[in-house]
Amino acid sequence: MVITGYGDGPTVVGEALVGRAGFWGCHLLGLCEDGACDERAEPAWFGGDGADADALAEVLFDPERWPVFRVPVEGAAPGGGVAVVYRNLDGDGGVEYRRTGGVTGAVTGAVTGGGTGDVRLSWGELVAVADGPGGGGDGVSDRDERFLLLLPCLRGTWEEAVTRERVVAALVAVGAPEDTVERAAGHLLGHLERRAVHEPGWKSPLSGR
Repeated sequence: MVITGYGDGPTVVGEALVGRAGFWGCHLLGLCEDGACDERAEPAWFGGDGADADALAEVLFDPERWPVFRVPVEGAAPGGGVAVVYRNLDGDGGVEYRRTGGVTGAVTGAVTGGGTGDVRLSWGELVAVADGPGGGGDGVSDRDERFLLLLPCLRGTWEEAVTRERVVAALVAVGAPEDTVERAAGHLLGHLERRAVHEPGWKSPLSGR
């Protein structure tokens, strides 16, 4: 598939991988790897186990095939939304979030370089994209999967209890064990809060400020 900004890079449609055991362990553990927690997050907290995550990591991080997960956005042009791209360059890998198809309104971020902060969403924007009917056509259609795919883009401020409840519900919906889901949600939100502290001047472009 062709994604603007990647030229002839080996990007491939990746949505079929979302339902594989171990996917969420691979995708969400990236939020928990800054060494700031006393307890190390485990892949099994997000569904599947370590073996599942290891097997899927070989696919997700294949330098010859870069999986792309398309999240449609309501009101966008056909094919518009956010593309979650596993940029598997040797020595310069990362997950990038790019706007596609002339998206306006709910998705307000712009790409400034590699990493998970390229598309930034306020809590309201994240929920609107996840819960909206989408733009139709191809891409991830499940609301909980869309929410968790874009969770690393969350910035700004949010109400702790409401956000935790939504994260827990989404994790359970995709197969996270109920006995560890609160711990998993706490790790994710803790790392997102630390990111917000490191960006004190950020405000949503929709705020008008």
